[in-house]
Amino acid sequence: MHTFPKSEKLCGQVSIDHLYRHGKRFVAWPLRVTYISCKDRNQILVWAPKSLFKRAVHRNHLRRLIREAYRLQKDILNDAEHVQIAFNYIDKEQQSFSVITKAMHKSLQRIALDLST
Repeated sequence: MHTFPKSEKLCGQVSIDHLYRHGKRFVAWPLRVTYISCKDRNQILVWAPKSLFKRAVHRNHLRRLIREAYRLQKDILNDAEHVQIAFNYIDKEQQSFSVITKAMHKSLQRIALDLST
């Protein structure tokens, strides 16, 4: 159940552009979340900006933490309809895994609540 297969990764410029143009947004610090409902399956995009973290090792570390937080809590979205989500890291400093996990929990609950109504 706690897996993260390739089919759950959002890729393709057309899909990403559609998500950012038509999706709903909110902030669950340190994440900015953009989401939109879709037909196929739950998919996510994780992004840590080069403008804030110049070294790739730091960006990769943040992306790993965000993906792991999602992987462990993605069952919150099981009852909701399918959704595409983009998680953008917006803090200027690296936060701990516990902070990212709390933000992920908040954001997934908010998405599930919005999609169920």
